[in-house]
Amino acid sequence: MNVKCILKLYIISFEDKPKLPENYTDETWQKLKEAVEAIQNSTSIKYNLEELYQAVENLCSYKISANLYKQLRQICEDHIKAQIHQFREYPFLSSCVLFLKKIDKCWQDHCRQMIMIRSIFLFLDRTYVLQNSMLPSIWDMGLELFRTHIISDQKVQNKTIDGILLLIERERNGEAIDRSLLRSLLSMLSDLQIYQDSFEHRFLEETNRLYAAEGQRLMQEREVPEYLHHVNKRLEEEADRIITYLDQSTQKPLIATVEKQLLGEHLTAILQKGLNHLLDENRIQDLSLLYQLFSRVRGGVQVLLQHWIEYIKAFGSTIVINPEKDKTMVQELLDFKDKVDHIIDVCFLKNEKFVNAMKEAFETFINKRPNKPAELIAKYVDSKLRAGNKEATDEELEKMLDKIMIIFRFIYGKDVFEAFYKKDLAKRLLVGKSASVDAEKSMLSKLKHECGAAFTSKLEGMFKDMELSKDIMIQFKQYMQNQNVPGNIELTVNILTMGYWPTYVPMEVHLPPEMVKLQEIFKTFYLGKHSGRKLQWQSTLGHCVLKAEFKEGKKELQVSLFQTLVLLMFNEGEEFSLEEIKQATGIEDGELRRTLQSLACGKARVLTKSPKGKDVEDGDKFTCNDDFRHKLFRIKINQIQMKETVEEQASTTERVFQDRQYQIDAAIVRIMKMRKTLSHNLLVSEVYNQLKFPVKPADLKKRIESLIDRDYMERDKENPNQYNYIA
Repeated sequence: MNVKCILKLYIISFEDKPKLPENYTDETWQKLKEAVEAIQNSTSIKYNLEELYQAVENLCSYKISANLYKQLRQICEDHIKAQIHQFREYPFLSSCVLFLKKIDKCWQDHCRQMIMIRSIFLFLDRTYVLQNSMLPSIWDMGLELFRTHIISDQKVQNKTIDGILLLIERERNGEAIDRSLLRSLLSMLSDLQIYQDSFEHRFLEETNRLYAAEGQRLMQEREVPEYLHHVNKRLEEEADRIITYLDQSTQKPLIATVEKQLLGEHLTAILQKGLNHLLDENRIQDLSLLYQLFSRVRGGVQVLLQHWIEYIKAFGSTIVINPEKDKTMVQELLDFKDKVDHIIDVCFLKNEKFVNAMKEAFETFINKRPNKPAELIAKYVDSKLRAGNKEATDEELEKMLDKIMIIFRFIYGKDVFEAFYKKDLAKRLLVGKSASVDAEKSMLSKLKHECGAAFTSKLEGMFKDMELSKDIMIQFKQYMQNQNVPGNIELTVNILTMGYWPTYVPMEVHLPPEMVKLQEIFKTFYLGKHSGRKLQWQSTLGHCVLKAEFKEGKKELQVSLFQTLVLLMFNEGEEFSLEEIKQATGIEDGELRRTLQSLACGKARVLTKSPKGKDVEDGDKFTCNDDFRHKLFRIKINQIQMKETVEEQASTTERVFQDRQYQIDAAIVRIMKMRKTLSHNLLVSEVYNQLKFPVKPADLKKRIESLIDRDYMERDKENPNQYNYIA
C-alpha cells in the first residue's frame, strides 16, 4: 500500500513598515538628551525610563542606530571634558587627600551615570553595538572617554599617582590612612587598564628604594633577632596591602622586592652577625623565623646550610680538642647532639640537607683528635653500665645507649673504643659490678649491628666464659662434696679464655697453705675434664669475703685478694711493719702501699697506722683496730684504685696500634696475592677501601717497605712505582 504526502506552502505578503511621524527622530533624541543630561547633573528625569527605553528601541528599528550611538558618545564626551579643568588647577600640595577624594568622587559619579545611561540605551548596546565589533560597548566607551580626557592628562595622572604613592608611604611609616580611598582609586586604574603602566612600575621603584635604604640602616642599628622580626612584619604588611587595596598582579614583584632588599642583599651579613648567638642561646623561635625567611629567598637555605656546618665544626672542636674538657667531653657531645637534633626538627622542619650536613660536620670535628674520643666514649659507657649508677631507669639507660651509638658511629678509630671497652667490661664482669646483664647485652647487640660480628666476637666470648664458669662451679661443688678437705674456705673460680680478655700481667704472691691446696684441688678437677689446657692464676683479679671479730661484734669484710693476704697476717701477730708485710705476702711495693692505705687510711679503718698520715711511708707500722665500728654487718672495703696511668693508657693504645699494623700487612698481602702486580697508587687506594680505621700515607709506606724487606713482595725492576707479589 503506497501513501503520498503532499506539503503545501503559502506565502503571505505583509504591508510596508509604517513610516515615522515627521520630526519624531529629533524630538525623541531631544528627550533622550535631556534624560542623559539630567543623569549627568544628578537632577530628576522628566520621562518614564520605560518610555525612554522604548524610544531607543523605536529609533534602532528604523536604522538610526549609528547616528544615535554617535550622538550619545558626543554628549558623554562633552560632559567628561568639562570635568578636567577642576583637576588641572587643583592645589595638590595643600592637600593631596582632598584631591584624591575629588578624583574618586568624579570616578564614582561617572560609573553611576554610565550604568544608568546604559540601562536606557540597552537596546542599542545589545543590537547595533554588539553587531559592530569595532565599536566599544556603552560602558567601555565611557571608560575610554574617562581614560582619554581625565586620567591620561599628564598633570592629573601625575598628581593622582603621586598622591597614591604618598599615602602608601605614610602608611609604611606607621600613619593611619583612608584605605578604602586607595582601594577605589587603584581599582579605577585597573578598570581603565593603566594600573601597570601608570602606577605599578613607579610603585615598585619606590618600594625598592625604600627597603634598600631601610635594610642598610637597620642592619647597622639592630640585633639579628630584632631585624628578623622587623622583616617578617614588613612582609606581613605588604601581603595585607595586596589583599586590601593593591591589584593581585602586584603580589609577586612586590614581595620579591621586599625579600631581595631586606633579606637577599644581607644573607651572609645576617648569619655572620647573629647565627652563632642564636644557636649558642638556643633561641628556637628566632631560629625558626630565620629558616622560614631564608627559605623565601633564592640561595638562602644554601647559605644558611654552610654557616650551620661551620658552626657545628667550630663548636664541636672546642669540646673535642681541649684536654681540659676530657672529663665532660662525652656528656657535652651528647647534649650538643640533642640540641642540634631539636633545632633541625623544630626550626629547620627536618630538612634532610641539614641532617646530612650535621652528620658530616660531627664526623669531621670528632676525628680531629684521633683515638681520644673513642677511649672516652668507652669509659662513659662503663660509668653508666657499672653497678651503683642510680641515675637512670632501665628505659633511660637504653635511650642513653642509643644516643651513645649515634656518637660512636661518627668515630673512625672504632678499634680504640673496642680495646678500652673490653678492658672496662672485664672489670665489670669479674668484680660483679655490672648494673644490668640486660643492658650489657643490649649494648653488645648494638655494637654488633653497627660494626659486625667480628667486632664483638671477643666481647661475646667474655660473656660466654662467665656463663660456662657458673656451670663449672656447680660441678666443682659436687666434686668437693666427695673430697675430704679440712677448713671452711669456699672457692669460686672464673675460667677466662686468654684470647677474649685483656692481657693481665701475672703477679706471684704468697698465698696461705689452705688457699694453695684448694687451687691444686681445682686444677686437678678442671684438667681431669679438659686435658691439654693450661691454667694461669690471676691474683690481681681475686677477691674474698672475710669473717672478722671486733669488740663491737662480728663483721664480714668484702675485700680484694691482696687486702685478704694483709689482714690474715694479723691472725698470727699484733703489729707488722711495711717491710715485714711485703716480705710475708710477696705483693709488689706500689700495690702493697695502696692496699695498706685502703685498710688503714680509708673510710673503713680495720688497721691502725703508726705514725698517722694519709700516705704509707717506709718504716710505717700497722696493728689491728679492735675498736673498729660500722653500722653495717657486711662492709665493702674498696681497694684504693690507682688512677689509670699515662703508661696504662699508652699500653692500651700501643696494643691497638700493633693490631692495626697486622691488619694493614694482612690487607696488603691479600691484595697483592690476588692482583700479582699493582702500581703504588692503586695498591694504596685498595688498602684504604679495606681498612676500617684511618691510616697516614707515611705509615702505609712503612708497612709496604717492611713487607718488601720480609720478601712478601718486591719492586718491579723496570718500574720502581710498581710492586710484584712473591709467591
